[in-house]
Amino acid sequence: MIFLTFGSQNTVAQEDNKQAFGEAFELSAQPNQDVKLFDELKGDASTQAQISGSITEVCQAKGCWMKVALSDGEEVFVRFKDYGFFVPTNSAGNSVIMKGKAFLEEMSVEDQQHYAMDKGASQEEINAITSPKRTYRFEAEGVVILPKS
Repeated sequence: MIFLTFGSQNTVAQEDNKQAFGEAFELSAQPNQDVKLFDELKGDASTQAQISGSITEVCQAKGCWMKVALSDGEEVFVRFKDYGFFVPTNSAGNSVIMKGKAFLEEMSVEDQQHYAMDKGASQEEINAITSPKRTYRFEAEGVVILPKS
């Protein structure tokens, strides 16, 4: 299936209750659904990929990031290329297919605390974040959100 772009930002297509955001892309027959993609990355390496999973969290301020559960229970933290689009804040629980760049990152305490604030964490939870964390990251160029089953 190919999604056509209607503009440079946000919803670019809607078909069969699927919502597309960001750059248009053709859906791969089999997007990567596990962490093997991330396990193969070393140091500052990155790779272009399509991955799929289930959205577990979305920034409640404006939909500027999300977390996606992978097949083995790991999560990938997703931001959107050049801050060029956002996803609906009520997207948690939906399946998603994303095209973009996968990489590993050491997330600073400050960034972790910022994202915790975005999701509405308590001050106690925010204060409990005291060390950097190695995370799976994804910079999405395009996102397709599938309807809840």
